[in-house]
Amino acid sequence: MKNTLNQLTLGVSLKEETTFANYFIGRNHQLMQVLKQAAQNQGERIIYFYGAAGDGRTHLLQASCHEAHQHSLRTVYLPLNELIELSPSIFENLEALDLICVDDVHRIAGRSPWEEAFFHAYNRIRDAGKCLIVTANVPPKSLGTLLPDLVSRLIWGVGYELQPLTDDEKLQVLVMRADCRGMTLSPEVGKFILTHCPRHMSTLFTTLDALDKASLAAQRKLTIPFVKAMLKI
Repeated sequence: MKNTLNQLTLGVSLKEETTFANYFIGRNHQLMQVLKQAAQNQGERIIYFYGAAGDGRTHLLQASCHEAHQHSLRTVYLPLNELIELSPSIFENLEALDLICVDDVHRIAGRSPWEEAFFHAYNRIRDAGKCLIVTANVPPKSLGTLLPDLVSRLIWGVGYELQPLTDDEKLQVLVMRADCRGMTLSPEVGKFILTHCPRHMSTLFTTLDALDKASLAAQRKLTIPFVKAMLKI
């Protein structure tokens, strides 16, 4: 068991910036509160939340792990999007931990060995009284699993739909992110970026990071002409 858990811990690292403090909460106050309590070994034991790609599922899961570490809890983050090429044995012995975070569970839907392994892991975690947080891009009943009992298990806990940010909120996030990096991003330039780039926050952050590096290299401020040239619009 020790070797398996060490491999998982070493193989999937958390990003330093994915904390609750760095997450723009928007209309997700209740979900944030439930996750914080779980990461402090309190409240709900089984949590399932879903939302579109880029809306912050991964950030919130990793933030839960960061919070759990602050409270000396044993935790693991399992991004199935990255681990799907491995063996379903990654689900073994997870009940020995305090908090288990499973990202993108829809990736195992229709894969019988994976579904069965996760089903049994779920039961062991629940029986041990440990906490399990699961994310997906759809609610449990829409996963398309081959194992009906798995869906029923996922419905047992509390469920939330992750509410996406409005355009105004995304603009606020971009300005705040830029400020944290020591950049000055005017609302006008921020709106220009929102208008001409895909609006997933992960894509917007990548664009902002690239613009930051370009502005430093060119010793230029972020103006609309500069952004337009860099994005080749």
